[in-house]
Amino acid sequence: MVVRSITTSANPRPREQQTRLVFPAPIIAGQRRTLATVQNVNPDDRGPIQEYEARVAAGRLRDDEHQRGIIESLQHLHDELRSYNAPPTVHPTIESLKPEPKSMFGRLFGNTPKEQKLKEIPDNLPRGLYLYGDVGSGKTMLMDLFYETLPSSVHSKTRIHFHNFMQDVHKRLHKMKLEHGNDIDAVPFVAADIAEKGNVLCFDEFQCTDVADAMILRRLLEALMSHGVVLVTTSNRHPDDLYKNGIQRESFIPCINLLKNRLHVINLDSPTDYRNIPRPPSGVYHAPLDKHAHSHAEKWFRFLGDPHQDQPRAETQRVWGREIHVPKVSGRAAMFTFDELIGRPTSAADYIELMRSYDAFVVTNVPGMTYRERDLARRFITFIDAVYESRAKLVLTTAVPLTQLFLSKEEVKESVQRDKEDKKGQAEDGHDIDDTMRNLMDDLGMNMKMLKSSSIFSGDEERFAFARALSRLSEMGSREWVERGMGLEKDGGKQEKDSWQRVRSRQMEDSM
Repeated sequence: MVVRSITTSANPRPREQQTRLVFPAPIIAGQRRTLATVQNVNPDDRGPIQEYEARVAAGRLRDDEHQRGIIESLQHLHDELRSYNAPPTVHPTIESLKPEPKSMFGRLFGNTPKEQKLKEIPDNLPRGLYLYGDVGSGKTMLMDLFYETLPSSVHSKTRIHFHNFMQDVHKRLHKMKLEHGNDIDAVPFVAADIAEKGNVLCFDEFQCTDVADAMILRRLLEALMSHGVVLVTTSNRHPDDLYKNGIQRESFIPCINLLKNRLHVINLDSPTDYRNIPRPPSGVYHAPLDKHAHSHAEKWFRFLGDPHQDQPRAETQRVWGREIHVPKVSGRAAMFTFDELIGRPTSAADYIELMRSYDAFVVTNVPGMTYRERDLARRFITFIDAVYESRAKLVLTTAVPLTQLFLSKEEVKESVQRDKEDKKGQAEDGHDIDDTMRNLMDDLGMNMKMLKSSSIFSGDEERFAFARALSRLSEMGSREWVERGMGLEKDGGKQEKDSWQRVRSRQMEDSM
């Protein structure tokens, strides 16, 4: 993989104050890389605390006592990694992955001791980090800071969104079974492949919502650790709350125990919501769908695309043998109606492929989604998450304000009234609700606690996804988000744009 190093500032600094960060070269649209792994370059071993203090001094971060304590935990792991040497990766043999003989004859005459598939977890393996917190708790910023300041003793490092990681793992397992039969235990072999790429693995948004993931996660993570891989992950919930109410959850409990025993579990929640710092509006969202909606979408499409050099046209992207029709493309901008993008059966894999091909998305005619359209709402939230994770731009024309995208005023009122009648005399308290939801309810004129406990949501995952989508839409609507990487002269021109492209390329090194 070709890598390029840059400093964190446009202004030269003394060598002892410089941080050399490494980002992968830009991705060709639609190309899938083998691993989200890059060479690590940090010759001065600048640690998380040094970087945090530099950002505070530069005014990029506010000094926060709670967050400083978390940074110290990052620094502790940084210091451990300086002297840590991972053992060489040894792949198990295919023979050791095959099942024990089932016949009496096989058991009698095939009792030669088999090679152990999984080695013990090394005693000197540093405990990783499990950073969890609600929307806006600073998870992404902290992961960025840790990943960018890994010590020079870590020669290569891997960072990937957890959903993409598991998707890739299932593809590898499927390939192994096609080649060696369905009975083979492919998890140890796949884990060795991953461990071979680097001994520090960073996950964004660790979660488990699928029974297929739950069945293999413990053994997969244990196998990675047995090869000396140090895990660092962010999540929206404590390990004890993972896969709640999931099918056969009891089989997932060992994975929860592994996480708690082998990773430092750190709560990021504090009174500060870093994504709710006021920013000037960018005007990328328009409601309602009036006569101005069409011109609004076209204006932003022209601004984000390149109509002078690249006339608008349709394109087709392919993912896993399927075709994704993109009705309007110019430069690195794509334009869809809501029905064209969300109204048909699509998945996270489709959205990830689109993120690799385009930097900006204009989605028009977005309806308000009541309980009857909950499947559409979930699909749209998945798309929002993909846009946010890829650092792309998003323009929307909507039938209703953002606060009413996923439920109507009438729907909330009816549900809250039912819950109120069922819970008469219950104290009303909204202290444990994040600011995004509080702002939402201020707009709707409802009580916070009643909404959180309302039966309108099907469970905690949906409740969290709803709040996170609103928070991310708010951030992506900021002027700072929209203008980042646009090459505007007042914001740094070409150098600023090139820097953003490198950061976005690193973010898209997600398919392992």
